Amino acid sequence: MRQQLGYDDIKAAAERIAGHVRPVAVAPAEVPGATGATRATGSAEGAELWLALEYLQYTGSFKARGAQNFLRAHREAGTLPDAGVTIASGGNAGLACAWAALRQGVRATVFLPANAPQVKIARLSSYGADVRLVGTEYAEALAACEEFAASSGALASHAYDHPLIAAGAGTLLEEIHARVPGLDTVLVAVGGGGLFAGVATAARQHGIRAVAVEPEHSRALNAALAAGRPVDVTVDSVAGDSLGARRATALAVDAARPEADGHGARSVLVPDAAIVRARRELWEERRILVEHGAATALAALLTNGDGSGDGSRDAITGTNTNSSTNTGTSYGYRPADGEKVCVILCGANTDPTTI
Repeated sequence: MRQQLGYDDIKAAAERIAGHVRPVAVAPAEVPGATGATRATGSAEGAELWLALEYLQYTGSFKARGAQNFLRAHREAGTLPDAGVTIASGGNAGLACAWAALRQGVRATVFLPANAPQVKIARLSSYGADVRLVGTEYAEALAACEEFAASSGALASHAYDHPLIAAGAGTLLEEIHARVPGLDTVLVAVGGGGLFAGVATAARQHGIRAVAVEPEHSRALNAALAAGRPVDVTVDSVAGDSLGARRATALAVDAARPEADGHGARSVLVPDAAIVRARRELWEERRILVEHGAATALAALLTNGDGSGDGSRDAITGTNTNSSTNTGTSYGYRPADGEKVCVILCGANTDPTTI
């Protein structure tokens, strides 16, 4: 049976996790200028930029929302087994699952690639999780997790591909919408697409455009939209530790499809150089330290149509990419005059020495 995600799921998740996650904080920021220098909000273009500081969430990422919703929903339904919960994760989802399991008093067994950052492995252990390192890619860890779930009876969670996980993530947009009146657009970094699926579903309800931002060499959602279905992609990006899913969830593909009037979400790509630059500028200008995956959303405002510099022109046609269709491959995003944009900074589990 095909999984579905609707706005009612997000509202139910918001009620379920209320008081169990940290409400998101938002802060005004400068809109990047055409030459790379920053330009103050209220400039000639009149665009307004806000940052959603979700990296301040429990466990250091938005994943705490989906994990809480997943486990609390199963607790309500009486379907949490004695064997506990298990998950395969590049790090952040595993952290959130282990943390939520600790809060629920159940065991957590977490599978992740052996090349996951040590800071994430150490934190998993601090939450009492049974950490198992398998292979070098998420897909290998996932296969081992599925085998463990089948043999042990543990409840299998997922890093992104589940309606309860995506609905929990979508509660973030509900809070942003309440804090930034008149919001036009939200920029979301995409790996497997759980955050995007939830955010885009809620954004559509409120008439807000959702822009999916992916590294050009880790583009699971972009490739799925081109193919009309989820497909496997290769992963080779500086943000691969958190945005390294080889296949996007169908929930994200559904959320990105345009409506009958042509309006809907956008998919854009950014080069690794822009991701590194966005992460460095967040630190140098604001003392905000995030992982490369979180900086990916901001990198869209620093990327030109040819994958460099600043601007937003279609890499194939040379046209402006602010259109809300999903045709072609677009690099970067430039706000229109007077557009109010929010960039989600979704995670901060990173090694500070890599800045």
